[in-house]
Amino acid sequence: MPRFAANLSVLFTEQPFLDRFSAAAQAGFKGCEFAFPYLYPAEEVADKAVAAGMKIVAFNAPPGDWSAGERGLAAVPGRQDDFRSDLELSAHYAQRLGCSCVHVMAGVVPEEDWEESLDVYMANIDYAASQLEAEGLRCLIEPISRQTVPGYFLSRPDDAAVVLEQTGHRNLYMLYDVYHAQMTQGALTDFIEGNMSRIAHIQVAGVPGRNEPDMLGEINFRYMFDLLDGAGYDGWIGCEYKPRGTTLDGLRWASDWLQPQKV
Repeated sequence: MPRFAANLSVLFTEQPFLDRFSAAAQAGFKGCEFAFPYLYPAEEVADKAVAAGMKIVAFNAPPGDWSAGERGLAAVPGRQDDFRSDLELSAHYAQRLGCSCVHVMAGVVPEEDWEESLDVYMANIDYAASQLEAEGLRCLIEPISRQTVPGYFLSRPDDAAVVLEQTGHRNLYMLYDVYHAQMTQGALTDFIEGNMSRIAHIQVAGVPGRNEPDMLGEINFRYMFDLLDGAGYDGWIGCEYKPRGTTLDGLRWASDWLQPQKV
């Protein structure tokens, strides 16, 4: 059976962030993920998750200056020191939150800088994989479509697979976001079947619209979930989508898998 994790950055936003853990648990989720926890003390976030009986399964390393358009620093030349200090902060949070996976964001880079950025990226990712391994944590990289984040350095799953191969680090894995993958290159099930050993985490959302992973878009999610089960995928599936209405109303797609708590 698929293990679904509620993305608390986009789901249950009817409530304040720290109240979303219990809301997700009541809806039947056992795990959760989110973009960034850094606005709150790690101990406070951990306490909320434990009280709700929720497992925190993934979050992002700091993105740099979000308000200035930064979306990670791994591929940004000249920001290596910032990248390393941010990685240390993410490891601190992951340890205290009991979370084993940290996504290291590549960042937005002008096309004319891509050649230099590739060298910076490969060195930073190798460093991150080693440092996180020493902390007992997995290092994830995620291809993000440039329709969503213009100029994002790592946009195609095939490119991420090359990074994994060329780096050769045993602690480097892929976060495979079905929405971004469909937007950039498609062939979802072929890629999943060919790269299952490299995928440590999956995220889902419908295409187009990035809404619920139901049958209203162009992806057959039930087929995909059955495929993952059949292939022995034992990781989490993060629900990172924008509900068309309220979060609870939109969870009808998951009625076969989630068991809401009785009031």
